[in-house]
Amino acid sequence: MRDASAFGRSLLLPLFAAIMLLVPALVRADAPFIAQFASEVPAAELVPGADGYGALREDIPVVPVLKRGETEGYAYITSDFVGTTGYSGKPIHVMVALGLDGKVLGVRLVKHSEPIVLVGIPDTRIKAMAAGYVGMDLVQEAAALGSAHDLDIISGATVTVMVIDDSVVRSGLKVARALGLGGLSAGAASSGPRLEVNPEAEAPADWLTLTGDGTVRRLSLDVGQINAAFEQSEDPRAAARPHAGAPDTTFIDMYASLVSVPGIGRSLLGPDEEANLAAWLQPGDHALMLAGRGEYSYKGSGYVRGGIFDRIVLVQGDLSIRFRDRMHRRLGDIAADAAPHMTEMDLFRIPADSGFDPAQPFRIQLLVQRSVGAIEKVFTTFDLGYQLPESYLRPVATARAEAPPAATGEEAAQAQLWKRIWQDNRTGIAALLTMLGVLTAAFFFQSLVTRSARVTFWFRIAFLSTTLVWLGWMSNAQLSVVNLMALVSSLRDGFSWQAFLLDPFTFILWSSVAAALVFWGRGAYCGWLCPFGALQELTNRLAKLARIPQVTLPWGLHERLWALKYVIFLGLFGVSLASVDQAEHLAEIEPFKTAIVLKFARAWPFLLYVGVLLGIGLFVERFYCRYLCPLGAALAIPARVRMFDWLKRYRECGNPCQTCARDCMVQAIHPTGEINPNECLNCLTCQVNYRSETTCPVVIKQLKRRDAAAAATAASRDALAREISNHPNKKEKVNA
Repeated sequence: MRDASAFGRSLLLPLFAAIMLLVPALVRADAPFIAQFASEVPAAELVPGADGYGALREDIPVVPVLKRGETEGYAYITSDFVGTTGYSGKPIHVMVALGLDGKVLGVRLVKHSEPIVLVGIPDTRIKAMAAGYVGMDLVQEAAALGSAHDLDIISGATVTVMVIDDSVVRSGLKVARALGLGGLSAGAASSGPRLEVNPEAEAPADWLTLTGDGTVRRLSLDVGQINAAFEQSEDPRAAARPHAGAPDTTFIDMYASLVSVPGIGRSLLGPDEEANLAAWLQPGDHALMLAGRGEYSYKGSGYVRGGIFDRIVLVQGDLSIRFRDRMHRRLGDIAADAAPHMTEMDLFRIPADSGFDPAQPFRIQLLVQRSVGAIEKVFTTFDLGYQLPESYLRPVATARAEAPPAATGEEAAQAQLWKRIWQDNRTGIAALLTMLGVLTAAFFFQSLVTRSARVTFWFRIAFLSTTLVWLGWMSNAQLSVVNLMALVSSLRDGFSWQAFLLDPFTFILWSSVAAALVFWGRGAYCGWLCPFGALQELTNRLAKLARIPQVTLPWGLHERLWALKYVIFLGLFGVSLASVDQAEHLAEIEPFKTAIVLKFARAWPFLLYVGVLLGIGLFVERFYCRYLCPLGAALAIPARVRMFDWLKRYRECGNPCQTCARDCMVQAIHPTGEINPNECLNCLTCQVNYRSETTCPVVIKQLKRRDAAAAATAASRDALAREISNHPNKKEKVNA
């Protein structure tokens, strides 16, 4: 036990030393992304022939790209200028170099957390797509409102590609205008009066007038138009697979209107739905109504899986807004008189801090796709333009014009987002808290739970099954050592609670783990709440039922193999200090992503790895937990400070009794009887044995002594009774 403690202290020293190395980096928390990535990406790799970068400008987060000492252009990171949140919910960082003529000199995808690579799309293909923006003329993009180029969508990565496209174009226009590249400029303020929505304006009550005066705008496409558009595609396979049906068949008939304008909302939604809309929107928000019919859906079904509506995007100047499922509500009916029947009707919320101006024109860009192979698709886009009619606008009063804007930036949007996520997951959060409450009660009152071996067994099987199926496969609440590396990276680059609050299940689990480490060590999570751990244990139970022989490693070898997971964790932690991206790739030693998050829908090498681990686990129970899990090692290190020891032992445990040591599923009990808290998973088997009248030799011996004492007492009473019956005078003396 003393050696184990010394080993734990020796592991803590390098860990604390590494953490201290992070302290100087905290002063760089507010540094722009370009300051980090300019040191990682050589200028020559971004712009061929470049010599290096100049100093970071003070007015705007860009660095000059130098060639023979002269400024060739400027480099920046898209995330320093526009929101770049992708499918994963994390930013997609793209490094862009712009020439003095306003053309793109170089593009490089420097960091992302998108799951595209996990489902078979190589990272090189996404990087090649990003590099395809080289040569794009931002002067032309400014004139065409960002639509002068062709969008190269990759099947299976629609959202990722569209976010990259949006961020490159929008940030490029912002930088080019700020620096005056290619003759672009920020532009002078309009000499005319500024306009705002007039809340007192009324809208027509009938559909015909609403569509006639521009209150409701329409995009109607038939099959012939769609086929003609794909015939012009560069991919000949698109023309070879025309959409079936007569040319005049309606492909999509889509309508749009800005229903956050009070008069329009009352006319299109009716008083009840308009009141619900007002309650849903936050101050400064706007809402767009989309309705459609025909063979093509503007929503599709991709948002169900990814949470992003990848077929529509709102574009206003160099601003684009992509809608997520939490910005969406279904609309039951259109209240306007004589409104046609629509197959889908929806409301989309436009956040207050998005920069959207309802008084300015915008367009809804519709993405249309066509399958050209088993999994490949070709895409084209169509625009539905919208301009709020003047009858709904009024000049902005001077006092209102000078008032501070309602927008509060990306932080407000993120705060609003995580609050909405928690509200939308109330049922799941309540279920998780109930699950944690049940487990906490079982630990606090374990003396009651472990009275019956049968009750303890079935309670554990039921709990582990819930952990695997609901917590793991259904909720994807599998903690990972990557979470810890993300925390360290956040502390180094600028900590924000909001980033962690976006995933309520993970946040709650980590909070409970932090508390449990003080009371019970790592066992509360590793033994009960880890979905992959539950998968290992349940498959091993089935193996035992199938009479597959179990292997017990020699104690000396077993004890030395414990160190492997600590070495793996410290290695990953060290790599993460230099490169979080590289550490995340190396963290694939964790099988959690393959077996739990992606539910085995992954390439064969990953499946083979998980299969090997589970296969070994059929013979050596919880093999991965014992020797390889870096997360378990990370939890075991701080668990050394736990304040309570709940597992009861007898003096005879280990000398001579080895019953609990033999029954321990992870061999966490030393031959001398001590339980190693770093390895114990709190399965409670030893506590069942501790009270067992048929298993524990100490309890059996105590029962025999008690029975012998009771028998001796009964015998003496019988002897006394016989003595009294033979000598009545003694009975009188005894009574006296």
